[in-house]
Amino acid sequence: MLTTFASYQISARDISAAIDRVKSEPLVERESAYYLENIEKVETIEEFVSDYRLFSYAMKAHGLEDMTYARAFMTKLLEGGRDDSDAMANTLTDPRYLEFASTYDFDRYDSIATTFTKARQGTVDKYLRQTLEENEGAKNEGVRLALYFERKAPEVESITDILANPAMSQVMRTTLGLPAATATMDIDRQIALIADRLDVEDFQDSDKLTEFIDRFTNLWDINNSSQNATADVSAIFSQSPVFGISTDVMTAMQGLKR
Repeated sequence: MLTTFASYQISARDISAAIDRVKSEPLVERESAYYLENIEKVETIEEFVSDYRLFSYAMKAHGLEDMTYARAFMTKLLEGGRDDSDAMANTLTDPRYLEFASTYDFDRYDSIATTFTKARQGTVDKYLRQTLEENEGAKNEGVRLALYFERKAPEVESITDILANPAMSQVMRTTLGLPAATATMDIDRQIALIADRLDVEDFQDSDKLTEFIDRFTNLWDINNSSQNATADVSAIFSQSPVFGISTDVMTAMQGLKR
């Protein structure tokens, strides 16, 4: 059985080839073709969320697959757009929602919102990468975490960005040797603790980022048994940040299920 380090290296050293393999999978090929053929025809938010194949494809592409059920919540998100500082997309700590509202910006562009590249091929590219990571996670969740961190880390501007992302936080704690209980500490104490051990600007340097992920993949196998690793990590990607979202919003998310 390959180690997490070895498995990650196989995918990471040629991401384009790995994504091409995903792209050729019959189900992925079929759903991607449907999306590209139909997304540009969508002119309203209601049309978008009502077409399950289109909507679920878009949600998965943006890492929000577990929220596909919440059509009313996502409708409210899209209706608010992103231009106003108090728009719903700007009040949620989880950046995935702002990214989604930016990709499908009906508030700003109305009926032509789905005609832009980011809503068409851009979403397909995200879907393929997301599927690659999920496929790797089915075999080894440590590899999924490593690939995800490799993709997202260059976007990080602060330690807070990492703490707001459960998957990235898991990678960071593992790599820095911090116990899981660290996540329950006051946010300011967490930031101070991590700042002594990590400079997020290092993630802009590909060599330093590679070194960080290599250390994570080696430590992952040491810290996680094959019996419990998948069970523990599979839920991480569906978690919302543990701070920065009001109780009212979280309650609304549950109440808007349908």
